[in-house]
Amino acid sequence: MHPSKHRTARTARTALAVLVGVLPLTLAAAGTGHAAAPAAPAVSVASVGLDDPAKKEIAMELVSSAENSSLDWKAQYKYIEDIGDGRGYTAGIIGFCSGTGDMLELVQHYTDLKPGNVLAKYLPALKKVNGTDSHSGLGSAFVNDWKTAAKDSVFQRAQNDERDRVYFNPSVKQAKADGLRALGQFIYYDAIVMHGPGSSSDSFGGIRAAAMKKAKTPAQGGDEATYLNAFLDARKVIMKQEEAHADTSRVDTEQRVFLNAKNFDLNPPLKWKVYGDPYQING
Repeated sequence: MHPSKHRTARTARTALAVLVGVLPLTLAAAGTGHAAAPAAPAVSVASVGLDDPAKKEIAMELVSSAENSSLDWKAQYKYIEDIGDGRGYTAGIIGFCSGTGDMLELVQHYTDLKPGNVLAKYLPALKKVNGTDSHSGLGSAFVNDWKTAAKDSVFQRAQNDERDRVYFNPSVKQAKADGLRALGQFIYYDAIVMHGPGSSSDSFGGIRAAAMKKAKTPAQGGDEATYLNAFLDARKVIMKQEEAHADTSRVDTEQRVFLNAKNFDLNPPLKWKVYGDPYQING
């Protein structure tokens, strides 16, 4: 692990934000003033969405290269660390944080699936530290128990479930409604992982809104590459506002590489760099 290379945790993520922020879904946002927009489905029948199992695996590996400096995303179930970003512990496959609410929801979901699990006893402490960077009631015992829980397939399932519920499914749904193919769906997903759902200027919803002021989505009749470049530009502005996100290589030498190659379906082979390190997915 390289502290400068992984787990750039999201800003101000809450479950409520998922409900009120990520899903001003779409066609209403697309407006009514574009009668020339095609009536066909936003994503063509020929293209395969990011929710296709093979494409989803690619997405997990791409995010892991930026978050963990490794393509082995499944090795991250056990990951837990305070990276000093003010969000308490950051842990698991998507960087669940003790200070932002999603770690609390994860442990609650795990406990719903498996009452009496090794992490259930920390629920009161997780509720108390939510919104802070405090380790009160957690500490080394919690860290050790997290790593123990990570060996449990039920906890791994719980992490997958929460990743999909809070991040993957909403971002892919929004991207499809905006007329974006697999690459655009991934660009949305990677943004929501780092910046969190919501409508504030530094969240996924705010970045999307800023992009839509510069370019039309394909669903509005706009050009896909032009819109995605606008989205990445808007995201970089936000990334540079926070020290932990200031390295924008996951945009510059990863996503922009695929976009410049017009690989809208995110088809392998894929070659990219993050933080100067090279990665490759051959198929």
